[in-house]
Amino acid sequence: PLEQNYRSTGHILRAANNVIAANPKLFEKKLWSALGDGDPVRLMECDGEEHEAERAVAFIQSLRAQGGAVADERGSGQIKFADFAVLYRANHQARVFEQKLRAAQIPYKVSGGQSFFDRAEIKDLCAWLRLLVNQDDDPAFLRAVTTPKRGIGHATLGKLGEFSGKWKSSLFEALFSQSLATQLGAKAIGGLHEFGRYINDLQHRAGHTRGAEEAKALLLGWLKDIGYEQHLYDSEDSEKLASSRWTNVLDFVDWIAKRCGGELAEDGTSQIREPQTVLDVAQTISVIISLAERGDDADVVTLSTLHASKGLEWPHVWLAGINEGLLPFKSDAEEMTPQRLEEERRLMYVGITRARTTLAVSTLRRRKKGRDTIQGIPSRFIAEMKLGEGTAKEDPRERLKRLRAQLSAKVDAAPPAKD
Repeated sequence: PLEQNYRSTGHILRAANNVIAANPKLFEKKLWSALGDGDPVRLMECDGEEHEAERAVAFIQSLRAQGGAVADERGSGQIKFADFAVLYRANHQARVFEQKLRAAQIPYKVSGGQSFFDRAEIKDLCAWLRLLVNQDDDPAFLRAVTTPKRGIGHATLGKLGEFSGKWKSSLFEALFSQSLATQLGAKAIGGLHEFGRYINDLQHRAGHTRGAEEAKALLLGWLKDIGYEQHLYDSEDSEKLASSRWTNVLDFVDWIAKRCGGELAEDGTSQIREPQTVLDVAQTISVIISLAERGDDADVVTLSTLHASKGLEWPHVWLAGINEGLLPFKSDAEEMTPQRLEEERRLMYVGITRARTTLAVSTLRRRKKGRDTIQGIPSRFIAEMKLGEGTAKEDPRERLKRLRAQLSAKVDAAPPAKD
């Protein structure tokens, strides 16, 4: 039998072997590694989904802060974002990780599902926010001015484009030009001016609105002004799908509002952020989108479903949501047959063995189920891993704080620089 594993360390392989041992098999096989035991598998007990995502961010930041001390021995000695993966059973689990990674300005990509920020409704609203930040952003202008529809058609926009090209100006700048009257009729110009004035007014209010409650009120007022909820219901045949898309919009509003408030830093330290204006957050969103559109995604954290992770590997893996009902997955309408349980166990085995050097497994004390919050029950697979006393349970946020303190002490102790 081919039993030597060239990917993972001993602690990771023993956990994987222990889990898969509960499945019946035709041939007995026990993987082993010549890479040594390595770090113990880390079991992370989290209060809920947001806490779990915050701890994952701290896990990434703390390992990168340690640098080459824990780098994969086959690597360059420098830990990159591309060395990390967050793996989960279902696509919906990615959303909160995306939000926390963006808040910490950590680049990432979503594999095996659609990114929350790639959904059409979120892209619509991001176009408006980008235009507030940079009125020379022509792609953002075209998406915002046509979503929702406001009687400004393709012919009008085509002539506006010709005019702006001739005078080498942005579309937004061109719509206020007095010479535009030679190209468009009064009705078309009136519609463009109304849109332009609204953008200028919204930009002014966004630059003077800070704090979570004030930001949320501004954003909800903006969505009502442009009739975005009605736009979603008009554009979808299914009321259920329109309602789901509107829920995404409200989640996006909540995320921006939290960023505008003086909430705790993402690494869980006691540092409090200064309240931001809506325009400040729009600026952050604009920068992130610009970087993503460049296509420079070589050094990014991977967010992936377990199914999509098969055949891949990373030095450092965070295995998320290891709870009954999530992994093994079970809906209220389905019976957990022995065959389904075996398949779910194989999926857990896949997740464990994606890790080469460091593996963190998180479980939730409370988790969301639809609109409700229910008690989280650790997955039976955690007990099957037989992690034992050697399991590392240190909160990565505490480790990050300790590393920062050590770095600060080194800086204080350093001799003064000579002129």
